[in-house]
Amino acid sequence: MNNTLQTKAEQRLIADFYDDLVRTFDKRINDEGRQRIQKAFEFANSAHAGVKRKSGEPYIIHPIAVAHIVSSEIGLGATSIIAAILHDVVEDTDYNLEDIENLFGERVAKVVDGLTKLSDEITSQHDSKQATNFRKMLMTLSDDVRVILIKLADRLHNMRTLDSMQPNKQLKIAAETLYIFAPLAHRLGLYSIKTELEDLSLKYKQPETYNQIVFRLHSQKERREDLVSEFIQPIETELEKEKIKFSISGRLKSVFSIWNKMQTKGVSFDEVYDLLAIRIVFKARKNLSEKRQCFDILSLITDIYKPKPDRIRDWITIPKANGYEALHVTVMGPHGKWVEVQIRTQRMDEIAERGFAAHYKYKGDQSPESELDKWLEKIREMLQNPESDALEFLDEFKMNLYSSEIIVFTPKGEMVTLPKGATIIDFAYEIHTELGNQCIGAKISHKLVPVSHVLQSGDQVEILTSKTQVPDLEWLKFLVTAKAKSKVKHAFKLDKKRHLEKGQEIIEQKLKEYKIKPSSDTLKKLTAYYNLSNKDQLYSQVGMGFLDLNDLDEILKTRRENKLAKYWTLSFGRNKKAKPGEGQLNIPKRMFSMKDTFILKENPDQTNYTLSKCCQPIPGEEVLGYISSNNNVVIHKRDCPEAMKLMSHQGDRIISAEWTKFKRRSYLTRLKLHGFDRIGILNEVTTIISKHSNINMRTVMFDTHDGIFEGDLYIYIHNLDDLSKLISRLMKIKGIDHIERIEDVGE
Repeated sequence: MNNTLQTKAEQRLIADFYDDLVRTFDKRINDEGRQRIQKAFEFANSAHAGVKRKSGEPYIIHPIAVAHIVSSEIGLGATSIIAAILHDVVEDTDYNLEDIENLFGERVAKVVDGLTKLSDEITSQHDSKQATNFRKMLMTLSDDVRVILIKLADRLHNMRTLDSMQPNKQLKIAAETLYIFAPLAHRLGLYSIKTELEDLSLKYKQPETYNQIVFRLHSQKERREDLVSEFIQPIETELEKEKIKFSISGRLKSVFSIWNKMQTKGVSFDEVYDLLAIRIVFKARKNLSEKRQCFDILSLITDIYKPKPDRIRDWITIPKANGYEALHVTVMGPHGKWVEVQIRTQRMDEIAERGFAAHYKYKGDQSPESELDKWLEKIREMLQNPESDALEFLDEFKMNLYSSEIIVFTPKGEMVTLPKGATIIDFAYEIHTELGNQCIGAKISHKLVPVSHVLQSGDQVEILTSKTQVPDLEWLKFLVTAKAKSKVKHAFKLDKKRHLEKGQEIIEQKLKEYKIKPSSDTLKKLTAYYNLSNKDQLYSQVGMGFLDLNDLDEILKTRRENKLAKYWTLSFGRNKKAKPGEGQLNIPKRMFSMKDTFILKENPDQTNYTLSKCCQPIPGEEVLGYISSNNNVVIHKRDCPEAMKLMSHQGDRIISAEWTKFKRRSYLTRLKLHGFDRIGILNEVTTIISKHSNINMRTVMFDTHDGIFEGDLYIYIHNLDDLSKLISRLMKIKGIDHIERIEDVGE
């Protein structure tokens, strides 16, 4: 082994990491497997000798850490562990795939081939490099799902060591992880990996938010532990009486899921009622069905604590698509606190923790096709569709990672799993392409429903068709499944050339009406406005009827300066002169370094960026910049869904940005107030606002009904700090129950 390039301290560190990996081996890994793993480690250690990671540690630490996750957290065997150790050898060293095959066999070589990072080749204009590479990586899923499982382990270790990366790279990797890899881990049943990926993504995308939640959880730890002890004591007594072998533990809701609930439900940290879950894992008796034993334990618990009727979840009768089985119930615990209880057998628990690997261990080769296999088959279908470009594919794939599902039935009683919100057309395409193409409606419980009808779990659906029916572009507005959307789009892509020509004709005619020449500059403005990548996409979207160009005169006018934006500009976080071409994008009159954090200043001279309309960022919020195709920087909030999509698709155009203090100009913001009506409440609200020297009112609207009021405030504020202080003062008014900021301010 070539250790001459490693210091003794580094050799000791590497040996310690490898010993930790070996300790994770159990009966899965026989003596022959252990020898092969040792050989792979020695080979990779020699190949990577002298190479360092950004953090400064020897590079070989990364593949060993990935192999550790593959072994201990996913539970894969020797072939996967070897592939994990070797996964960067082909790309980063002088060895090729043939060398891997000669030394470790064809199976290992195939997995390593799937894991090898793709080179930065030139892709077509409208394809993001990230999206193209991700699609190519997924193609290996057709051959071996281990590639995806090891890729998840690789991503998890990268997220654990993200501190050493530049801020813009952290944003790109965190968003990509949240957009694709965390849902993928969920879909494959790897809950602990999914949770950690989500938490780490939030830590780098919104560090302040993450740290606040972590602090709140830490400060309540002692009180929480007392509640768990008090809650589980009577349950333990009853389970012991029944001579059930069990373990019981408290599981805290993850930081990300708490944040997500606060966002989706519009509640504060203190209002997230199910912070805690109690998990009961028991050893099933062989002479009774597992389902019956789980329900017996459920009965014991509901004798002690009253259940919440709408919060009983039976994932045993119909397991989740990723193989997850358990019984969930939310009960009223001590001190008026709702507590979720999860009931599982040891077998169910291993599947829940190790997902795909454990699922197949218990399933055996003779079992009927599972929902997971059907999902993998759908992905293969998508990959084989040559019509979709990479960005479109990424969106389709993302849609297939749905977590909330419904079960519906055909007239013959066959069960079909669909995402929540799926419509009649989604169901029709799920059965057969022609059924979808010719669908005119359906019957549910003998009642006629239209094609846009949203299905409910348990519906029995009879599709009605007509031979004269053809797919309709309007369907795309309500379709939910990737399969249905791609089938409808495919029907229209057959006429792609006609759409391009029609779109070009419409645009040229519209421009003629305004006496504007269809120059490349004009077309660039239009593509940038609609967030498209090139003129062909623009022509196609217009030709297919997706864009109506009604606001053409507004788009092409000299850009009206935003009330606040005209006082802002971007400058560097540091003033070092970068060498030409070093990680920079050429923006007129200024070179922007992608590595620097851009500072948003209150300055009337330059307006080389705009504030995103989709999320209405204000000074003080966590933001980032996206460099659009016309070299304009668009500022988004970090938690904006559109920004998330841009970061995961086109992360090489993302820069980190920060605000300075804003005192001179104000920005229109909208607040919604909810509460109990009483005489004088409106006067108190307006008095507090008018006394706040930094805030002016534009509009105040109050509506009352049956003693409840709803208020709409349009105010001009300078920054987030001023807004937070105002909300804090308004919340002290007697009767006000809830205040939320609305991003859509109208104008």
